[in-house]
Amino acid sequence: MAKAEATVEELVGMIERGELRLPEMQRRYVWRSTRVRDLLDSLYRGYPSGAILLWETDEAVPLQDFAVQQQANPYQSTRLLLDGQQRLTSLSAVIRGEPVAVRGRKRPVELLFNLEHPDELAVVTEVNEQDGDDDDDLIEDEADSTEDELQQRFNKMTFVVATAKLEQLSHWVRVTEVFKTDEDAPFLERAGIEKVSDPRFKRYSQRLARLRGIRKYSYRMDVLERRLSYDEVTEIFVRVNSLGAKLRSSDLALAQITAKWRGSLRTFQAFQSDCAKIGFDLDLGLHLKNLVAFATGQSRFLTVASLQADALQEAWKACVTGMEFALNFLKSNAGIDSPALLSSPFVLVTLGYLGHKRNYQIGAEEAERLRFWVLVANAKGRYSRGSSETLLDQDLATLRQNGGANELIERLRLQVGRLEVSADELEGRNQRSALFKTMFLAFRSAGAKDWQSNLAIALDHSGSQHRLQFHHVFPKAVLKSSYTSREADDIANLAFIGGRTNRRISDTAPATYFPALLELAGATAFDSQCIPTDASLLAVEAYKAFLAKRRDIIALRLNAFLGTAKSPTQLE
Repeated sequence: MAKAEATVEELVGMIERGELRLPEMQRRYVWRSTRVRDLLDSLYRGYPSGAILLWETDEAVPLQDFAVQQQANPYQSTRLLLDGQQRLTSLSAVIRGEPVAVRGRKRPVELLFNLEHPDELAVVTEVNEQDGDDDDDLIEDEADSTEDELQQRFNKMTFVVATAKLEQLSHWVRVTEVFKTDEDAPFLERAGIEKVSDPRFKRYSQRLARLRGIRKYSYRMDVLERRLSYDEVTEIFVRVNSLGAKLRSSDLALAQITAKWRGSLRTFQAFQSDCAKIGFDLDLGLHLKNLVAFATGQSRFLTVASLQADALQEAWKACVTGMEFALNFLKSNAGIDSPALLSSPFVLVTLGYLGHKRNYQIGAEEAERLRFWVLVANAKGRYSRGSSETLLDQDLATLRQNGGANELIERLRLQVGRLEVSADELEGRNQRSALFKTMFLAFRSAGAKDWQSNLAIALDHSGSQHRLQFHHVFPKAVLKSSYTSREADDIANLAFIGGRTNRRISDTAPATYFPALLELAGATAFDSQCIPTDASLLAVEAYKAFLAKRRDIIALRLNAFLGTAKSPTQLE
């Protein structure tokens, strides 16, 4: 293995000219803008940023597109990037001013640089277990930080993700604009610096030069030999990333699958796109897990190495039909029309596998039982209690042994005990809870509407004014001096309203804003979301009593919605 070095500028140029390509085995680009921000901050300070792994080959290997625009490769020989895609794609997007393509959508990476940043390091790194994947949060939270608090935080940072308000300030400059020119004058003039004698002149000029110096940052490159085969390189890719724990198991499985079944990535991505068009933009890893489940009857990726191309192709055809059945059942029978409403997408694998085992011939009674299992398993977080793969394998084993909805329900009962939801079960839960998603489903089913616009609550309203948010009935600012943040985020303090209504209420106490809304929307608007309106419960000192009362009402509503007040088996 040869050693080499290349600057950021040289590597970005190689990407732009098409001299550096991505092999099919690579994962997609997943970094958020905050991760790019942290990378820029590290390079600006000269911190280590890892190595780059390349393979130079004359072999015709399956490729995939970078998330940034590239020219056609002018050479017969290809340099393939095996490790460093997230970093180099991010740097290419910022330095070239190119948008990145993420799941079929193009978005710019817009960062601002603080010419007045403090010299000491501000700890801003955001760790995410999924290496930057998009969250599947149900809806947006209300903004609880004041503008002054946010501004104080930003003032301590060197790089931030661009906002319209910060961009109006003269000492914040667009990073991409700095890279586009070696002239300081436009940025100094904008900051109001007219003379060299201005004490900011030297400081700002040095900082702009240091920012542009990121282009000269030198990466160490490990270059694999040409004699290696694609299969050997795939094994190296898997081993390197397994040892470094840089990729998820699904990313490593994808490398192994595409090595055996060349060109399969585009097949997988095409179906992923089809699912997204009907509202289920699912991670590619879930489709791969579905593939493995249909190929082996269990869900663990460790078995991928033993599967041959023909077995993978046959299983893919079957698992696509299974997933289509699962999505249709989820939407039409269970009323779950978005993956954001699932406590785990693994329910789709089980649903599809059951349909497959039944040859998609399911009687009316079992369909009703299956709907019951879906809703209760989702509410109870079936696949979030312990090892998700172990629990999924248990359900797949049940179905392999000719079990069905009844057996799935019984296994769920053994896991969680009672199937009904108690008020105690809601205590201490927040918006991350599986019950929060079910609460939305139950309230929507009860006809919940926004308190001002009278629009029924939904996840797909157009426009920022009507986009659904969850609102703290007692705003956090009102509770701040008397209760902890954890207490304020209690699930029984959350309701679903549009962004415009949420912003109008802002940090107003419920005792103040309830009367006008009751007059406008009527008690039904609050009843549909199980919100007690008794004036004695709306004072800050009565907050705990309000939570207890609302938990009781929510539990009754959830059980009525789920069918657990009297389930099809009378809960035995």
